[in-house]
Amino acid sequence: MTGHVHGARAGGAARSSDTSGFVSGWVTFAGVMMVFGGLMTLFAGIAAIANDEVFVNTRNYVFEYDLTGWGWIHLILGVVIVLAGFALFTGALWARAVGVLLAGLGAVANFLWLPYAPVWAVALIAIDVFVIWALCTSPRHSET
Repeated sequence: MTGHVHGARAGGAARSSDTSGFVSGWVTFAGVMMVFGGLMTLFAGIAAIANDEVFVNTRNYVFEYDLTGWGWIHLILGVVIVLAGFALFTGALWARAVGVLLAGLGAVANFLWLPYAPVWAVALIAIDVFVIWALCTSPRHSET
């Protein structure tokens, strides 16, 4: 009986290490999604700065700003999100906290961007929400 319990523990330990590889994969995937989402935000910012007529101007919008201003916000936010996405590959806890914060800011910025590019904004909001989920639910390396 003790041999059976010992065998179960060994099998459980093997499963635990397999799971930790899977979990760290979620953090890596969140980093890739942050880099992708940040680049898309950056490109939307460049498009808004370069040519205001690329996006539809919405009338009577509560958060109505000049599209060039929105472009600069998206450009700066996109660069910072890309850098934070690359920092996630180091596995540092601070990078995860910064990633959650920036993904939240990205989701808010894209929510305010909805009237100008609705499909694009919804896609980027979904990416930001997934990044937040992946970074908050994955255990740290010391916990695996």
